[in-house]
Amino acid sequence: MKIVFLDAKTIGSDINFDTIKEFGELIVYQTTKEEEKLQRIKNADIIITNKVIIDKKAIDSAKNLKLICVTATGVNNIDVDYANKKGIEVKNVVNYSTKSVTQHTFAMLFYLLEQLRYYDDYVKSGRWSKSDIFTCIDRPFFEINSKRWGIIGLGAIGKSVARVAKSFGCDVVYYSTSGQNNDSEFKRVSLNELLSTSHIISIHAPLNEKTKNLLTKENLKLLNEGTVLLNLGRGGIINEKDLADIIDKKRVFVGLDVLENEPIREDDPLNFIKAKDRLLITPHIAWTSIEAREELIRGVAKNIEEFLRKEK
Repeated sequence: MKIVFLDAKTIGSDINFDTIKEFGELIVYQTTKEEEKLQRIKNADIIITNKVIIDKKAIDSAKNLKLICVTATGVNNIDVDYANKKGIEVKNVVNYSTKSVTQHTFAMLFYLLEQLRYYDDYVKSGRWSKSDIFTCIDRPFFEINSKRWGIIGLGAIGKSVARVAKSFGCDVVYYSTSGQNNDSEFKRVSLNELLSTSHIISIHAPLNEKTKNLLTKENLKLLNEGTVLLNLGRGGIINEKDLADIIDKKRVFVGLDVLENEPIREDDPLNFIKAKDRLLITPHIAWTSIEAREELIRGVAKNIEEFLRKEK
């Protein structure tokens, strides 16, 4: 088997691929540009990709292709229907990053909620050394105990966050983006109720026709002063232009690990907001704990093994 990994750099140099090498000749490319893609996959039996798009043209060009492995949960970069028509399997990896994303959700929350950047700067700038009291309460913050936490998208990650939030004493409610989730553990509410009554809101939904621009200026105005809004689902769920506008108009705190365009574009409106201390952006790292990435590669190896066993 010739196995071609198109964008190994997205997994990191600290993760090895020995478990995958057991199944054939592994050719690893750190990144793959669009103009390089067809040449690199033309003789591949198995393609491994994270974000490189495998469309109809790519599938037709890979004459020996039998399996596409996605090093992610989402398969929106693959023309799955066409692959299936051609008898090519598409396999993703689920639940590998649940603990990592849950952890990053709370890291973002506490950084914003407790004004940690301000207080760290306060000390390192020497201002605390000149203070006439032992503490600093310039920027008050609230406890999350007894506060309402609204979750948009109660899948595996959303439910994990919900349970940790509950352990902190939060009143957890959720909005079902599919309209089909009726979890008995937590209260389901409308989107408008969630936005207007929650002190903390976190998004853990996929990007699809139901979630694209789910939050715009029309419903973002429902957020209360002091609300913390976190997006760890997908960019495009929140309209970024409208979000940039609301941050400067209302005292809300926003944490984003995902954006509509990644890397962030230089002209993204979020780069030009005035209230920069109320916005935290991390470069799509919530899923990237060492443990999660190791689990991801084990999942890819398992998918290849199961496929080959079925082929015999």
